Formats: sequence, C-alpha cells, structure tokens
Amino acid sequence: MDLTQKSTENVEFMIEKIKEKLKVLNLGAIKPSHFDEEMYEELKDIYELVMKKDSFSPNEMQALVEELGNLRKM
Repeated sequence: MDLTQKSTENVEFMIEKIKEKLKVLNLGAIKPSHFDEEMYEELKDIYELVMKKDSFSPNEMQALVEELGNLRKM
C-alpha cells in the first residue's frame, strides 16, 4: 500500500491498523468515515507513530485517541 498518496482507501487502511494496534474496545467510536483527506498528513503521522511502538501506556493511548478525535470531521 502506497501511503504517500492521499486517498479514502489509505485513510481507511490507516484507521483500521491504528484500531488493531491500540486494541480499541469501542470500534464504532473510530470509523474511517469520520476522517477526510484534508487531515491526511496528521493521520499518517499518528499511524507511523503507532506502528513503530510495540506497546502503549494508558496515558499514551488516551493521548492518541484524543488526537484522533481532534482530527475528526466536523
């Protein structure tokens, strides 16, 4: 997958991988449809950060989820 290209498919891919890695319990809380391509670079930065780490502290998880919330479409 070429994440250098902004696309709806890439947004969906990154959101799903972030949810898997963070083991998000409320899967409906973070949906690919909540994000658009305008925030692509910010979402990609979060995705890359999440993929680099093996585990997260509760505070890190909270911060990541809050940041994803800030990127959501209005």
